[in-house]
Amino acid sequence: MTASNAAPKSAAISAKKLFVPALTPFRPDLSVDGPRFLAHCRWLLDHGADGLAVFGTTSEANSLGIDEKLDLLARLIEAGIPPARVMPGTGTCAIPDTVRLTQAAASAGCAGVLMLPPFYYKGITDDGLFASFDAVIQRVGDARLRIYLYHFPQLSQVPISAAVIGRLIKAHPHTVVGLKDSSGSWENTRDLLERFPGFGVFPGSEGRLLEALRLGAPGCITATGNVNAAGIKAVLDGWQGPDAEVLQDSAGKVRALFSGLPLIPALKATMAAARGEADWRLPRPPLLPMEAADGHRLAAALARLGATLGATQGTTMADALEPI
Repeated sequence: MTASNAAPKSAAISAKKLFVPALTPFRPDLSVDGPRFLAHCRWLLDHGADGLAVFGTTSEANSLGIDEKLDLLARLIEAGIPPARVMPGTGTCAIPDTVRLTQAAASAGCAGVLMLPPFYYKGITDDGLFASFDAVIQRVGDARLRIYLYHFPQLSQVPISAAVIGRLIKAHPHTVVGLKDSSGSWENTRDLLERFPGFGVFPGSEGRLLEALRLGAPGCITATGNVNAAGIKAVLDGWQGPDAEVLQDSAGKVRALFSGLPLIPALKATMAAARGEADWRLPRPPLLPMEAADGHRLAAALARLGATLGATQGTTMADALEPI
């Protein structure tokens, strides 16, 4: 690796942070439930999350319209949630839409944006992918902008190669400052951490978080933070302590409960069961809700692992659950 590939040391986000991709609740008519969304975001920040990675995969971002995202971002800030604790997803297939969302986030003072590649056309070249990110950066034209690339090839089918990452760091060293690796490949996460020291590579799962932290990861951006923010944050806070392995094992067990399940419906069904709010089960089509009984089983399993998901501070799932 050449020195030009190293990221600047003054990245936007300090070390060991948990950003939770907050679930988006919907009403039966499929409209966004704004008050419930705000309440959930506040709850996450009160129970272990350092920040909110809204409008990513877990937020069903690609089932939300541009105006809906802009409205929810404005609501978060108007509600008093510090913009520095918000990292909205802004990547779309259209450069003008990506620019519009990214400008709003940068203007609001958000910690950064999480940016998917344009994902409709497949088989695009590294040159094409670089040109797309570069065009957005040039059009946003805001020195405050901090981009965290979103690498999720299973869904986007457009991988962000190490070559593209290196080119972007070289061309925009103060703007392209990190990446969320949702590849599901520990080898890829490890390679990026080793190849780009100082670049903020966030694992997209807490499954091997401790190993990533030891290689310099600045934290984690993980969907299961919605149901175990405190447990994941404990790993981030204690990764150098004597209980690090125990904390990692505990967080890994929670993550494993959702392995092989449709993640968004499973998380929403768990939320509905734990909070006694049936509408929490509802995703937007084409996703379909998980059976309520399955949500109760997941919530009960999480309660046995000590996870907290009650409606009030200190309330456990076991307290919130009604008997099945």
